[in-house]
Amino acid sequence: MDKSELLRFVSGDQVEVEEFPWGPHDWLARPGLVDAEKLLLVRVAMPAGKAHQFHRHPEMEEIIYVLSGKAEQWIEQEHQILGPGEIAHIPIDVVHGTYNPFDTTLEFLAILSPAKFEGPALIDVYQEEPWCSLKAPVLY
Repeated sequence: MDKSELLRFVSGDQVEVEEFPWGPHDWLARPGLVDAEKLLLVRVAMPAGKAHQFHRHPEMEEIIYVLSGKAEQWIEQEHQILGPGEIAHIPIDVVHGTYNPFDTTLEFLAILSPAKFEGPALIDVYQEEPWCSLKAPVLY
């Protein structure tokens, strides 16, 4: 796509939606949509009982910002319940997971950097020790 076709403003009908087992992802900023090289921004609506289970991003750091609902947020072997207006910062290649064991939908923004990288975006580890012993894998 030519740079002149990339958006500087993104409205609702231009958001790129992807479905994942842990909820729909509304991509608000990523390469190909905007002229992003350093930042990704996605809004996730995670239904009750779902989870983005333990994983890591080998080349990206991440901030999770809760918009509504509550998140059981894990960073390595520590966890905390996050509510609206609270964040978690996950450094590059650190194992983390976002779980919604609550009765309402969790809505959050994930800001990741960089937007362009060489290897895989994420590596799942939720079936490996010690992660599967900390939190039983969620089956879909």
